[in-house]
Amino acid sequence: MNQRKPNRSFIHGLLTNKKALLGMSVMLVFIVLALLAPVLFPGDPSRITAMASMEPDAEHLLGTTAKGQDVLALTIHGARSSLLVGLTVGFASTFIGILVGLASAYFGKFIDEALSLVTNVFLLLPGLPLLVILAAFLPPGLGTVILVLIVTGWAGSARVLRSQALSIRSKDFVAAAVVSGERAGRIMFREILPNMASIVMGTLLACVIYGIGAQAGLEFLGLGDVSTVSWGNNLFWAGNEGALLTGSWWVFVPSGVCIALVAFALALINYAVDEVTNPRLRKIRKPMTPTPATSSPAEPALERSAAK
Repeated sequence: MNQRKPNRSFIHGLLTNKKALLGMSVMLVFIVLALLAPVLFPGDPSRITAMASMEPDAEHLLGTTAKGQDVLALTIHGARSSLLVGLTVGFASTFIGILVGLASAYFGKFIDEALSLVTNVFLLLPGLPLLVILAAFLPPGLGTVILVLIVTGWAGSARVLRSQALSIRSKDFVAAAVVSGERAGRIMFREILPNMASIVMGTLLACVIYGIGAQAGLEFLGLGDVSTVSWGNNLFWAGNEGALLTGSWWVFVPSGVCIALVAFALALINYAVDEVTNPRLRKIRKPMTPTPATSSPAEPALERSAAK
């Protein structure tokens, strides 16, 4: 009987998971489109190229806005800004969360209390009002949006990573490394952090989703740089130009669908990571039991005669 190998690698587990493959395929499509945006639609995507509020046709596959801008060009170019902000915020917030969580769990005592206090303060602050206040008073620009989202998004990941690091900190191999005189940095990043790979991966994906969604929310409220082409700004201009009132669905639906698809793809990857790393979520295939062969009526008689 072939049993599931418990030491199967993490990458191999993701590559054989249907949810991970679907999520990574969707993300790959968006990344390729974002990289090829200057090739597919060279020049300024905000320029006026046709009549205003044209429905989708062969020349403009997603129609035009109330200004006469090509919606498909705005959508594909918007992926560059939205994905850049989401990935930057995700990696930066996760990195800060790793540093704070590992330091808090490893050193403990005063450092743990101080870092936990700072983390709790950021967790207790209302997220949306803080985002609005920071974005309103800081100079507009893509860098401001990234900075605001990092400041408001690292505390949750730090709390999750700290609790996981505290559990690993009490293990025997960590105590052995401390007794052997290993440096604190080496123990945190070579002994504790590798055993938190699944939690770090899940936290990273959640932070990327947060970055993309929060940027779209800020820009939809008009608190971003309105000169930047992004999915959030596309929704902002669609609302300002009355696309909802006039029924011009082709103006706001593409950007909204793109945000939803990216969030869905990242959520699939996140769930796949849980399936690969959590034994309770693994679907172990049961071996098929062979069906008993049908016996002929003469076989029981032969068996009784052989027994005699």
